[in-house]
Amino acid sequence: MRSMHTATNALQAPPQPAATVFIVEDSPSIRERLAGMLERIDGVDVVGQAASANEAIHGILHTRPSSVLLDLQLDSGSGLDVLRAVHPIDPRIVFVVLTNQSEPPYRRACKAAGAAYFLDKTTEFERVREIVGDIASSSPRQ
Repeated sequence: MRSMHTATNALQAPPQPAATVFIVEDSPSIRERLAGMLERIDGVDVVGQAASANEAIHGILHTRPSSVLLDLQLDSGSGLDVLRAVHPIDPRIVFVVLTNQSEPPYRRACKAAGAAYFLDKTTEFERVREIVGDIASSSPRQ
Protein backbone atom coordinates (compact mmCIF):
# COMPACT_ATOMS: atom_id res chain seq x y z
CA MET A 1 0.00 0.00 0.00
CA ARG A 2 2.83 2.38 0.76
CA SER A 3 4.34 2.05 -2.71
CA MET A 4 0.98 2.93 -4.31
CA HIS A 5 0.87 6.13 -2.27
CA THR A 6 4.38 7.02 -3.43
CA ALA A 7 3.48 6.27 -7.05
CA THR A 8 0.39 8.46 -6.79
CA ASN A 9 2.47 11.35 -5.44
CA ALA A 10 4.98 10.93 -8.25
CA LEU A 11 2.19 11.41 -10.81
CA GLN A 12 0.96 14.66 -9.31
CA ALA A 13 1.93 17.80 -11.15
CA PRO A 14 4.38 20.08 -9.38
CA PRO A 15 2.77 23.13 -7.77
CA GLN A 16 2.39 26.12 -10.04
CA PRO A 17 4.10 29.36 -9.05
CA ALA A 18 1.96 31.79 -7.09
CA ALA A 19 3.25 34.71 -9.16
CA THR A 20 4.43 34.91 -12.74
CA VAL A 21 6.43 37.93 -13.86
CA PHE A 22 7.22 39.36 -17.29
CA ILE A 23 10.22 41.73 -17.43
CA VAL A 24 10.19 44.65 -19.90
CA GLU A 25 13.59 46.36 -19.88
CA ASP A 26 15.88 47.51 -22.70
CA SER A 27 19.13 46.89 -20.79
CA PRO A 28 20.23 43.22 -20.96
CA SER A 29 22.28 43.55 -17.75
CA ILE A 30 19.34 44.98 -15.80
CA ARG A 31 17.01 42.28 -17.21
CA GLU A 32 19.47 39.64 -16.01
CA ARG A 33 19.78 41.27 -12.60
CA LEU A 34 16.00 41.44 -12.20
CA ALA A 35 15.50 37.86 -13.36
CA GLY A 36 18.16 36.62 -10.94
CA MET A 37 16.60 38.57 -8.08
CA LEU A 38 13.12 37.24 -8.81
CA GLU A 39 14.14 33.62 -9.31
CA ARG A 40 15.31 33.55 -5.69
CA ILE A 41 11.80 34.39 -4.42
CA ASP A 42 9.78 31.32 -3.48
CA GLY A 43 6.68 30.97 -5.65
CA VAL A 44 7.83 33.37 -8.38
CA ASP A 45 8.51 32.40 -11.99
CA VAL A 46 9.83 34.74 -14.72
CA VAL A 47 7.76 33.81 -17.78
CA GLY A 48 9.20 36.21 -20.34
CA GLN A 49 11.36 39.19 -21.15
CA ALA A 50 11.25 41.93 -23.78
CA ALA A 51 13.26 44.98 -24.78
CA SER A 52 10.74 46.74 -27.08
CA ALA A 53 7.12 47.80 -26.71
CA ASN A 54 5.74 45.55 -29.47
CA GLU A 55 7.66 42.52 -28.22
CA ALA A 56 6.42 43.24 -24.69
CA ILE A 57 2.77 43.64 -25.67
CA HIS A 58 2.82 40.37 -27.62
CA GLY A 59 4.68 38.48 -24.87
CA ILE A 60 2.51 39.76 -22.03
CA LEU A 61 -0.75 38.99 -23.82
CA HIS A 62 0.57 35.54 -24.71
CA THR A 63 1.77 34.60 -21.21
CA ARG A 64 -0.77 36.57 -19.09
CA PRO A 65 1.58 36.99 -16.10
CA SER A 66 0.33 38.07 -12.70
CA SER A 67 2.75 41.03 -12.81
CA VAL A 68 4.95 43.00 -15.18
CA LEU A 69 8.15 44.88 -14.33
CA LEU A 70 8.13 47.75 -16.79
CA ASP A 71 10.79 50.26 -17.76
CA LEU A 72 9.60 53.40 -19.54
CA GLN A 73 12.55 53.82 -21.93
CA LEU A 74 12.64 50.87 -24.35
CA ASP A 75 14.52 49.98 -27.55
CA SER A 76 11.45 51.01 -29.55
CA GLY A 77 8.28 52.48 -28.15
CA SER A 78 7.84 53.11 -24.46
CA GLY A 79 6.66 51.37 -21.36
CA LEU A 80 3.70 53.72 -21.32
CA ASP A 81 2.71 52.32 -24.75
CA VAL A 82 2.81 48.83 -23.24
CA LEU A 83 0.78 49.84 -20.22
CA ARG A 84 -1.86 51.60 -22.32
CA ALA A 85 -2.16 48.62 -24.69
CA VAL A 86 -2.26 45.80 -22.14
CA HIS A 87 -3.95 47.13 -19.00
CA PRO A 88 -7.39 47.66 -20.61
CA ILE A 89 -7.29 44.10 -22.02
CA ASP A 90 -6.25 42.44 -18.75
CA PRO A 91 -6.57 44.76 -15.73
CA ARG A 92 -5.72 41.87 -13.35
CA ILE A 93 -2.03 42.15 -14.32
CA VAL A 94 -0.13 44.17 -11.71
CA PHE A 95 2.20 46.64 -13.42
CA VAL A 96 5.31 47.71 -11.52
CA VAL A 97 7.02 50.59 -13.34
CA LEU A 98 10.75 50.73 -12.61
CA THR A 99 12.38 53.67 -14.34
CA ASN A 100 15.02 56.38 -14.29
CA GLN A 101 12.33 58.76 -15.58
CA SER A 102 10.74 59.27 -12.18
CA GLU A 103 9.53 62.85 -12.60
CA PRO A 104 5.95 63.58 -11.45
CA PRO A 105 4.44 63.82 -14.98
CA TYR A 106 5.64 60.27 -15.77
CA ARG A 107 4.35 59.02 -12.42
CA ARG A 108 0.92 60.58 -13.04
CA ALA A 109 0.72 59.21 -16.60
CA CYS A 110 1.63 55.69 -15.48
CA LYS A 111 -0.82 55.71 -12.58
CA ALA A 112 -3.57 57.01 -14.90
CA ALA A 113 -2.81 54.20 -17.37
CA GLY A 114 -3.11 51.54 -14.66
CA ALA A 115 0.30 51.09 -13.00
CA ALA A 116 -0.04 49.77 -9.45
CA TYR A 117 3.52 50.79 -8.47
CA PHE A 118 5.97 53.41 -9.73
CA LEU A 119 9.58 53.04 -8.59
CA ASP A 120 12.70 55.11 -9.20
CA LYS A 121 15.30 52.71 -10.56
CA THR A 122 18.13 54.61 -8.88
CA THR A 123 16.76 54.69 -5.34
CA GLU A 124 14.07 51.98 -5.16
CA PHE A 125 15.47 49.08 -7.23
CA GLU A 126 15.57 46.69 -4.27
CA ARG A 127 11.87 47.28 -3.52
CA VAL A 128 11.07 45.10 -6.54
CA ARG A 129 11.89 42.00 -4.48
CA GLU A 130 9.51 43.08 -1.69
CA ILE A 131 6.66 44.02 -4.05
CA VAL A 132 6.84 40.87 -6.17
CA GLY A 133 7.18 38.78 -3.00
CA ASP A 134 4.01 40.40 -1.66
CA ILE A 135 2.20 39.69 -4.95
CA ALA A 136 3.33 36.05 -4.76
CA SER A 137 2.25 35.62 -1.15
CA SER A 138 -1.19 37.12 -1.81
CA SER A 139 -1.82 35.12 -5.01
CA PRO A 140 -3.41 31.68 -4.68
CA ARG A 141 -1.41 28.83 -6.17
CA GLN A 142 -3.12 27.30 -9.18
